[in-house]
Amino acid sequence: MGLLATVRKEWFIIGIAVVILSAKIQPSFGVKGGPLKPEITISYVAVSLIFFNSGLSLKTEELTSALLHVRLHLFVQSFTLVFFPLAVWCLVRVLALTAINQWLLRG
Repeated sequence: MGLLATVRKEWFIIGIAVVILSAKIQPSFGVKGGPLKPEITISYVAVSLIFFNSGLSLKTEELTSALLHVRLHLFVQSFTLVFFPLAVWCLVRVLALTAINQWLLRG
């Protein structure tokens, strides 16, 4: 196996090594407020690209099938957004009657 074939096969690992070495040599390039602006590019652009790429990999049939489970989605959303907050609110009210620190309850 030649060098070019190895590089083509292991391009991702080689790329990671190059990026790590670049960061070791010139760390100020990627700091907050630096030329790459990681507070913007990582927080918004990279996360958006990851979710977009994940969405592109979904098969249309699987997406359609998942969308048809309306009752399941309503159950999950109501449990997450209604039941669980109400249960925690009730728990905090009960614990407020004990000797527990009030700042701990507010957290």
